[in-house]
Amino acid sequence: MYSKIIGTGSYLPAKVLTNYDLEKIVDTSHDWIVSRSGIVERHVAAENELSSDMAEQASRRAIEAAGVGLDEIDLIIVATTTPDQTFPSTACILQDKLGIRQGAAFDVQAVCSGFIYALNTADLYIRSGQAKTALVVGTDALTRLLDWNDRSTCVLFGDGAGAVVLRASDTPGILGAKLHADGSHRGMLQAEAHINQGRIAGSPFIFMDGQSVFKFAVKVLSEVVEELLASLNMNRSEIDWLVPHQANIRIIEATAKKLGLGMDRVVTTVAQHGNTSAASIPLALDSAVRAGKITTGQNVLLEAVGGGFAWGAMLVRWS
Repeated sequence: MYSKIIGTGSYLPAKVLTNYDLEKIVDTSHDWIVSRSGIVERHVAAENELSSDMAEQASRRAIEAAGVGLDEIDLIIVATTTPDQTFPSTACILQDKLGIRQGAAFDVQAVCSGFIYALNTADLYIRSGQAKTALVVGTDALTRLLDWNDRSTCVLFGDGAGAVVLRASDTPGILGAKLHADGSHRGMLQAEAHINQGRIAGSPFIFMDGQSVFKFAVKVLSEVVEELLASLNMNRSEIDWLVPHQANIRIIEATAKKLGLGMDRVVTTVAQHGNTSAASIPLALDSAVRAGKITTGQNVLLEAVGGGFAWGAMLVRWS
């Protein structure tokens, strides 16, 4: 038993915040942001727009593309760092909004690596026979965790959602995955706030040690990809497309260079989306699929690293 992706979908909030807009509210410039991140603009969720709302829009588009009925979906996994509320899970809220009443639904929290963690989990559910058709979603509104006076973080993040439908198959779709985590590095990137007796304890804003994160990301991403390829007895030349986490164009370029991949084989949306955390990879994947770049029989490499630190890579044969 295998699983394969049969539909993709995505959603971006209507509001667009450009670098020029940011120049008016924080000590930064368009050129400074582009030179350090490659980001030109990002989308910001409306005041009353929740992670589940964005997830619903992306999910409906993925379900439509897959051509499946809502009654066929027996597993929903949502990767998010910005859940609607403490509980129930955003996955259960999404399930209700979609009108699905069967199957399991739960959240995964691995920050920017969340989508790969969630997709791997769904793949294992299907391979074990516990599910047949899974909806896997990455949705985040990280702009709600930003200190708009901190130019080192507020220029980097955006909001959005992406989704895929995964179905049981007798031919390989997801070829394999490798996941890792090392909590000893958690201080490099975190939002430490938590609720205690009705009050917020700790800083509610994202903190990031940018230089340390950059060095760590480039190192572990190239290592995990090599590990994955070795486990599948494949080599770099067999990768048709790299769909990386869209955090920073310099990280993407450095990782591609280490893997010997030209940028013409890398899907990049960071300029238009910024870092959308768990939504990053499915947003980029959907854009490439709908543009006709990714076609049947191609090998698509997904990879991400995020707070935790948690990271991973997955290889998918498109069909």
